[in-house]
Amino acid sequence: MSVSPPRSEQELLNRARQLAGLTLYDLADKFNQPVPKDTRHAKGWIGQLVESTLGATASSLAEPDFQLIGIELKTLPLTASGKPKESTYVCTVPLTNLHEQEWTTCWLKRKLQRVLWLPLQADNRIPLAERQIGNAIIWSPSDAEISQLQQDWEELMELVCLGRLEQITSHMGHYLQIRPKGANAKSLTTTLDEEGRSIKTLPRGFYLRPEFTQRIIQANYA
Repeated sequence: MSVSPPRSEQELLNRARQLAGLTLYDLADKFNQPVPKDTRHAKGWIGQLVESTLGATASSLAEPDFQLIGIELKTLPLTASGKPKESTYVCTVPLTNLHEQEWTTCWLKRKLQRVLWLPLQADNRIPLAERQIGNAIIWSPSDAEISQLQQDWEELMELVCLGRLEQITSHMGHYLQIRPKGANAKSLTTTLDEEGRSIKTLPRGFYLRPEFTQRIIQANYA
């Protein structure tokens, strides 16, 4: 089954809102896909399933998921009390060509310019196949949110550029945090330490804190 890409923001929103109340089994059944028992050994499965359902085209390219209309897709797993269950991955942290990195042109800023948020149940007491999808919204950060995200990004990237990557913890950053992304030593990548020497390290990712995505929920799902 192939789904054509949406050609307007409204078309995408209409498609996404038609999923409200459906289960992950309902979506997977359309593509004759089995539902994994859990996501521990099928990381990214939910995102890929939703991308296929809505007609995303970017795949692993460094472009918004819906390339024609410049919108990024983010699923938002929620606890039984309706709070974000975890931090939300945005993109990888650049560890090379660091002299070229600027907020105005960075990939994180472009990713967050326009986002389709799709809430879904993430209560572990509910089997994965039975978890329901919520009502989608399309969102852009406010000027104040952009300002804080920029401050976080610049402070974190300064440490990266100074070769102090290993000193960065997930406690740093107000809205944004950097966390290791690779699963094991096979995922190692190259960067520079404080002395400018090439070292091997785990890839890192930029993540939005649950407190930030909770703000989005409170502002749009009152």
